[in-house]
Amino acid sequence: MLPSIREAQAYGRTCLADSNSPDVDVQYLLCHVLTCSPTRLLLDAETDLTEQQWQDFKQLITRRQTGEPIAHITGSRGFWSLDLAVNNSTLIPRADTELLVALALPKLQPGMRIIDLGTGTGAIALSIAHERPDITIIASDFHLQAVKLAQQNAQSYRLDHVHFFQASWLSACQPAQFDMVISNPPYIEADDPHLQQGDVRFEPLSALISGPDGLDDIRQIIKQAAICLKPGGWLLIEHGHDQSRAVQQLFSEAGFVQISAHQDFGGNDRVVIAQLTL
Repeated sequence: MLPSIREAQAYGRTCLADSNSPDVDVQYLLCHVLTCSPTRLLLDAETDLTEQQWQDFKQLITRRQTGEPIAHITGSRGFWSLDLAVNNSTLIPRADTELLVALALPKLQPGMRIIDLGTGTGAIALSIAHERPDITIIASDFHLQAVKLAQQNAQSYRLDHVHFFQASWLSACQPAQFDMVISNPPYIEADDPHLQQGDVRFEPLSALISGPDGLDDIRQIIKQAAICLKPGGWLLIEHGHDQSRAVQQLFSEAGFVQISAHQDFGGNDRVVIAQLTL
């Protein structure tokens, strides 16, 4: 006898009892298999799964039991107002990174030219592009597979005003080229024990680690941005929860002003923004 939606949920919760969020995990996976919204799980709780749906669901639950991220299992992750394709060539977009989008949008004016460095899935660039079709957006990544994934996501939403290229940070850019530089770069220390925990075990280390203190890439971006930004241009960088003071000092040493720190939705220091002197 095949299980009902309610029974399948109970099975999944039992299998994932050691997960940090078994209820949420089961909901995501069952909605993915049934191609439905969470509301249907409530309204049709006594409806039986088909044989194929039941086998598919059990397979996904088994993958999650090994610790594989939900986003890799389903192949997508919601970010801002978009649903983005995800694979193991990039970081999985995090909700905290939406803070960069929220801080960038009020500072944008028609005709501005901005660049998203280390774009990964394209989450930041595409979220801004979806809100502001009146600006030019460049998105770059060092890894070609990430560039291809971001392009795929842009095509899904017909965001033709986003332009992609492969490069290491701002190394291929010209002086005074941009009105805004925005980035969520690697910022984890090489020996951080958290690298052996949770979803990050399945993500590329090159997108996570940045030298002994986690600040190597941020140093490089700030130095290059001081050249590639127009006078008065803005730099927005995400960083680790305990790096805000160090990042603010790096901004100051590079000649930035109007430096401010901002907290993520959990109340942790997460982003520093500043303006290049006029």
